[in-house]
Amino acid sequence: MKIYSWNVNGLRAVLKKGFLEWIKEEQPDVLCIQETKLQENQLEDSFKNIEGYYSYFSFAEKKGYSGTATYTKEKPISVKHGIGIQRFDSEGRILITEFEKFTLFNIYFPNGQMNEERLTYKMEFYDALLDYCNKLVAEGKKLIICGDYNTAHTEMDIKNAKANEKTSGFLPMERAWMDKFIANGYTDTYRYKNPDKIEYSWWSYMFKARERNTGWRIDYHFVSNNLLEEVKDVGILNEVMGSDHCPVMVEIK
Repeated sequence: MKIYSWNVNGLRAVLKKGFLEWIKEEQPDVLCIQETKLQENQLEDSFKNIEGYYSYFSFAEKKGYSGTATYTKEKPISVKHGIGIQRFDSEGRILITEFEKFTLFNIYFPNGQMNEERLTYKMEFYDALLDYCNKLVAEGKKLIICGDYNTAHTEMDIKNAKANEKTSGFLPMERAWMDKFIANGYTDTYRYKNPDKIEYSWWSYMFKARERNTGWRIDYHFVSNNLLEEVKDVGILNEVMGSDHCPVMVEIK
């Protein structure tokens, strides 16, 4: 089973850039989308009725902001919107689909660059999500936690590490949380399969960053360690255009 994650920076925008054609060609078993920027009343048939897929959406209360969507060929056992904490769930950032062999989290993690308040919100979101995941693992669940984490973990995951030491997305506290996440029993599947490889999943629209490959790796598939032996393959599809992010993939046996 191949599970893809992609921050599309607006579902309406990416539909005009070959999104449906890409799905038809790539045939993901599951596709997790972040930053849909949609409200429920804006759901058109082209968003909902992709041939061969069940579709599920979480919406932000704020218009034109955040939002997640999951497309899956296999109908999930259950679908949950959020983790039961209103100030996090109100932004439509978390969509959870449960399957027979694992539970899949599709998450658009907050960006902390706006101000100190949003950075605090981001760190509290991280901790709440970790607590929620730990409880599920303690119950015997196997988890895949994918999406735009909005943090590059190590210097290997960012082109200009020194220049971004004081930028949210590469702050010591954000990187330390990634360390804590791993210490709690979760693994970055891309780095597990590619310990020394340097690739990126996001590039600024400015300064020809993508053309020069001045990027960040901030899109991940983490798995709980009780699922790690099922990880068959990973990939970063950096040739796929349409957003400032590219899709990332994990294949589960």
